Amino acid sequence: MSPAGNEPALFLVRHGETEWNRAGRFQGSKDSPLTPRGREQARSAARTLATMVASEAPLRAYVSPLGRTRETASLISQYVKLDIHIEERVAEISLGCWDGMSMYEIDAEFPGALSGSKPHDWYFRSPDGESFEDAYARTTDWLREACTPAIVITHGLASRLIRGAYEQLSKQDMLLLPVPQDGFYQLKNGHSEFVQSA
Repeated sequence: MSPAGNEPALFLVRHGETEWNRAGRFQGSKDSPLTPRGREQARSAARTLATMVASEAPLRAYVSPLGRTRETASLISQYVKLDIHIEERVAEISLGCWDGMSMYEIDAEFPGALSGSKPHDWYFRSPDGESFEDAYARTTDWLREACTPAIVITHGLASRLIRGAYEQLSKQDMLLLPVPQDGFYQLKNGHSEFVQSA
């Protein structure tokens, strides 16, 4: 997908709040269900998205294979017709043995591993997690091939990498990007714009 010209939009949606989001646990490639708030976040995003999608044809949806994104996609499909494609390359970055742990547990079990880390680069300090280079390569590989208009239903860190690649940001800048769950981003013509859910 090229960020040049008057291209159709790519809508970038993070899954709704999960039980582990609320508890401060980092899910990575593990999973936890959406909370009632998370389900309502997905419905709100869907209602807003429905006002922006003019075509009667189903909207192509690239969906991470993890349960929390599939549940979000199911809720969105109640408002917007989706042509769902399960896409491994937009799955969340794996933290390896840190998947499912809290920051406190990581610090206790791996003393010093987080020392001197910058915001969100600590994800890539796990001894057996996915590297930034590998995660960035797979998300950008998908982005180059993505057909638009479409929606991608993904995760917090993965969405930072997708937006960062799309806007050609530095590693430091992309890792600082916000990843709210009360709206979504519209990627179009090389820029991303936050759309607040109604």
